[in-house]
Amino acid sequence: MSGQEKTSLKIGWIGTGRMGFAMARRLIHAGYDVSVYNRTRAKAEPLGKLGATLVDNPRDLASCDITFSMVSGPADLKQVISGDQGVLSDKTQAPSIHVDCSSVSAEGSADVRKDLADRGAQMIAAPVSGNAKVVEAGMLSIVASGPEQAFQTVHPLLDCLGEGVSYVGDGELARMVKICHNIFLGVVTQSLAEITILAEKGGVKRHAFLDFINKSVMGSVFTRYKTPAFVNLDWKPTFTPALLKKDLDLGLSAGRTFGVPQPLTALTREIVQSMIGNGYQDIDFGALLELQAKASGLQLTSENIPVTDGLTKKN
Repeated sequence: MSGQEKTSLKIGWIGTGRMGFAMARRLIHAGYDVSVYNRTRAKAEPLGKLGATLVDNPRDLASCDITFSMVSGPADLKQVISGDQGVLSDKTQAPSIHVDCSSVSAEGSADVRKDLADRGAQMIAAPVSGNAKVVEAGMLSIVASGPEQAFQTVHPLLDCLGEGVSYVGDGELARMVKICHNIFLGVVTQSLAEITILAEKGGVKRHAFLDFINKSVMGSVFTRYKTPAFVNLDWKPTFTPALLKKDLDLGLSAGRTFGVPQPLTALTREIVQSMIGNGYQDIDFGALLELQAKASGLQLTSENIPVTDGLTKKN
């Protein structure tokens, strides 16, 4: 895509929560002409100061070439695309491609894909892996599915959002990949909580234990960027227990459909449900560490030690 094509391309963005805000900002910084809608306008206003055009409802984005959405669930996606004030409520025009980066079910995604197809628009499902800090560091991972030609059109835009895009085929295959990813996220976090508490009860400081894990073959981008929260008990939300439970439920439903037993997923789902029942609501799911500590008779305190999250900001 040439510089001229980039500047002339009109992009619409729907949803400026923690993730959507950071992602839209990257497109603005990359020089794209971006118009933004968010249900709570005040949350989108800082993007206006960066050069975005703020609109009053999704319908105002119908004239854009390509639209994006990052919303909470399938009902929200249906509303912003096919609702009374949705993108498709303008009967005279519609974007050529819509890219949805939300975590929604395959069924909800397919429903909206059909609505778009009825208006001659194509859809790319492009759920993401990471949080707002990962987006800011340019390390967001994206999995995409849909018509290959449409994917090739939006590929440069997706590249602006992170460090790589994995195209997995047509239809809703990206939704399956994201569900599997979030199952892994929950199971790994619970396992990390268990072994961290075991090490601490055995006399090892959390920061020292996690430093070793991060330097070992078991370390990962995820264990590294979760380390500051585990060490200093910073549970500012990046992904809430309720959202994790939703994805674990989707995964278990898929397992029943395809006949795949998931004993670890089922157990993790019940632990997350217990977490919610114990009052962990608007908090990061990494607080599974605290639940594990309570179950182990350990009173956690912050170690108040500066540790790296492993994220190096990229342009």
